[in-house]
Amino acid sequence: MTSYDLKRILAEELARIVPGDAGKRRTKFDYVLPGFGERIHPSGKKSYVLQRTMGGKQRLITIGDAAILTERVAKDVARRLILRVELGQNPADKKQRGKKTPTYVSFLRHYWEVAAPTWKPSTLEIHDIYRRTHLEHAFAGKFIDEISHADAVRWHATLTRSAGPGAANRAMEILKAMFGKAEAWGYLPEHSNPFRGVKRNKGRKIERFLSQDEMTRLGDALARHRADRPNEVAVISLLALTGCRRGEILNLTWAEVQGRKLKLTDSKTGPRVVWLGKEARAVIDRLPRRRSHERVFQFDVLPVSAIDWFWRMLRVEAGIEDVRLHDLRHNYASLAARSSETLPMIGRLLGHNNSSTTARYAHLDDAHLLLMSDLIGSEIGGRIAFQPQSRQ
Repeated sequence: MTSYDLKRILAEELARIVPGDAGKRRTKFDYVLPGFGERIHPSGKKSYVLQRTMGGKQRLITIGDAAILTERVAKDVARRLILRVELGQNPADKKQRGKKTPTYVSFLRHYWEVAAPTWKPSTLEIHDIYRRTHLEHAFAGKFIDEISHADAVRWHATLTRSAGPGAANRAMEILKAMFGKAEAWGYLPEHSNPFRGVKRNKGRKIERFLSQDEMTRLGDALARHRADRPNEVAVISLLALTGCRRGEILNLTWAEVQGRKLKLTDSKTGPRVVWLGKEARAVIDRLPRRRSHERVFQFDVLPVSAIDWFWRMLRVEAGIEDVRLHDLRHNYASLAARSSETLPMIGRLLGHNNSSTTARYAHLDDAHLLLMSDLIGSEIGGRIAFQPQSRQ
């Protein structure tokens, strides 16, 4: 090849380059794949693009950075985009919608910022746990208007299998409230909440309370840990001795401890008074006193997590693996019922506003019912002589 031939070839190739103004973007389009091109920025950065007519308007879709994608991969993506356009889909719709409709992850964050300040500390503590473990990645990558009722049902069923029916119900209620706010705030049309109508898992039907032998074993297990786990032992003891809810004890402050009563400023049913027996008061007297605004029980980790972990270990030691922490409240109520306390009195002890709520706690075990049946039958049988009728 002569010097002249080389110069001629270079001149021809340079003539084919699309001229561009200095400091402006320019695009070189492919001769084989119509609309596909390489966009060159003033900074030297290059990206692959596709230019197509959609909805009567010419649009330029950025496929990706040329430093990351090869030309072959970019062309494959462009061909799929062209196929979608030919089928009547607009690849830019999702991007345009993203400007006004939030993604699930971003709306979850926004909802938390707005709603969390209105929740009780105990509610916020539990909700934060559910957010980290079950909610943050539930529908990642989706816009909130893309989540259907079928998606919600499948998610609830999957969570039920992995985390249990109670946890799935609680997580679902959080999302149901969140999507209700999405409607109220105008992000979703009315009556579009995907969690509305999702069936809750049925609650546990068995009402569990402790026998005398089980209470003895529980007491022995608590005594063994009184030195190394004083806070956890005191919390479990007070739950058993007062029938209080877990949050009422964990959030208890010293200002609310007043002699033989706990004057709770806030509970599930509002302010209420919890009367302390001598044993319950003795548990509190063994604790180090702090300033009035401080919590009675302070932990190095989340209080709920600390108590749940300790209870799981304790019930194995005591041989009561099927007993939930809330069953201590059931047990307290059933003992009151077996002591012939009235429903209104039991309701006051438990802090119920409705007597129908108290009625489900006021139950007796089968052995006690059988004993009462025998006593009543003996009483009646001793006074009535049943004589068989003679046949005529």
